[in-house]
Amino acid sequence: MLGGMRFGRKRSSLADVGLLVLRATAGGLLAGHGAQKLLGWFGGHGFDGTAMWLESMGMRPARVWAALGGLAELGGGLLTSLGFLGPAGPLGILASMGMATAKVHWHKPIWVTSGGAELPVTNMAIATALILTGPGRLSLDEALDLDVPRWLALPGLAAVGVGLGLGLATSQPEAQTTSPEVAGAGLQAGDRAAHPI
Repeated sequence: MLGGMRFGRKRSSLADVGLLVLRATAGGLLAGHGAQKLLGWFGGHGFDGTAMWLESMGMRPARVWAALGGLAELGGGLLTSLGFLGPAGPLGILASMGMATAKVHWHKPIWVTSGGAELPVTNMAIATALILTGPGRLSLDEALDLDVPRWLALPGLAAVGVGLGLGLATSQPEAQTTSPEVAGAGLQAGDRAAHPI
């Protein structure tokens, strides 16, 4: 006993609160990022802008990859935030952030100030930790008494790996490395310069 809480086989209530904070923050922000891609919410460029930007980077078919990336972030983020369906949400985060790291940030210094993979790598570490720990007791899985085996993450990780391989294999040489404002002819000038990944 420490501070009135028992440590051992059962996770302490504070640890569950910590997992909830981690899930809600990382999952919520990733879901918002996906909504930027798919719906143009929160100052995002929407589906067409995202597809045009991915096409400018050589990803073909761009609309398919825009849909997959946006759904992985929106769906993965929401599932992670809610703690629903075990590792499914964190796997979506791993997929989208893995592609962002491999396609956008590779061969750059790690720090975000140099265009590096600092943020995607952090998100992947959070997702991996949540796969290993589970969502905790303050989750929808717990409320619905769902027991999703964590070993299901193994075929999920294999699927993520296959998806990343396909994404890189179907990419064409980059025509340009511009932000969505330049790549998307239909985008309004003055929109945010941040890339959608």
